[in-house]
Amino acid sequence: RELAYQIAEQFRVLGKPLGLKDCVVVGGLDMVTQALELARKPHVVVATPGRLADHLRSSSTFSLRKIKFLVLDEADRLLEQGCADFTADLELILEAVPQRRQTLLFSATLTDTLSQLRGLAANKPFFWEAVSEVRTVDELDQRYLLVPEAVKDAYLVHLVQTFQDQHEDWSIIIFTKTCKDCQVLNMMLKKYNFPSVALHSMMKQRQRFAALAKFKSSIFKILIATDVAARGLDIPTVQVVINHNTPGLPKIYIHRVGRTARAGRKGVAITLVTQYDIHLVHAIEEEIKLKLKEFSVEEQRVLDIVTQVNVTRRECEIVSVQT
Repeated sequence: RELAYQIAEQFRVLGKPLGLKDCVVVGGLDMVTQALELARKPHVVVATPGRLADHLRSSSTFSLRKIKFLVLDEADRLLEQGCADFTADLELILEAVPQRRQTLLFSATLTDTLSQLRGLAANKPFFWEAVSEVRTVDELDQRYLLVPEAVKDAYLVHLVQTFQDQHEDWSIIIFTKTCKDCQVLNMMLKKYNFPSVALHSMMKQRQRFAALAKFKSSIFKILIATDVAARGLDIPTVQVVINHNTPGLPKIYIHRVGRTARAGRKGVAITLVTQYDIHLVHAIEEEIKLKLKEFSVEEQRVLDIVTQVNVTRRECEIVSVQT
């Protein structure tokens, strides 16, 4: 959803001199308002598949029969089957668009699904891939920190404190595995007076927009997010990405760390690796064709705060359950 609005902003900047009208159609916001905007026949519709399919199902007047171009951004994510399966919605959309159209697929990671699609194409597709020895940019300093599972949060607090002490103006994104972790860590870091804000799928859409806006404008220097923030979002000023969990898939790692070291800038990515995650790190290294370097910390300073951090975490978990 956030990416849809980001893309629409670019159309407003580039399309205004041409008189282009755009419309954003995403979940979590009022469908009636969106339907009125669609009725004005915009030149460009930027949509998430689920909400666009909802409009097709609920309206007999809304039509996609005249579109010339269908663009699937983050195509690997849209076409994969898993916990968030877009197949039914995409099938409905593909039935609603004319056969004579140009279809464009964009993806930062080439998956088996996209390779199969390329082979199944009825007419010969044009295929372009950026030539690169590694899957991540040279300006990105990629590190790992081996930590015991039970004291992972103490290492996180120490890392954040270290970066805040050394570079007060730096922005940090911390990626978590679940919405609950995201919420609890945000509460915990606020207890330590860190300027943090959360972004996850269980938040209301206006709260998500507000959180992202506060981070982009540097009102808050720390964004704690699930993978809803891992793809496509362009926040040029992010200096550090911390993976609170080791991503289960290399492509998730690539998308996460891609939030820093953008447009030629330097950046640091640190992944907290527990004793259970070694095989995941090896898979990541094999995919990016690069060995992660170890990030060193002052172990004693971490040990000094372990008990306090664990107690604070538990308190935040109790409060999160109650709310």
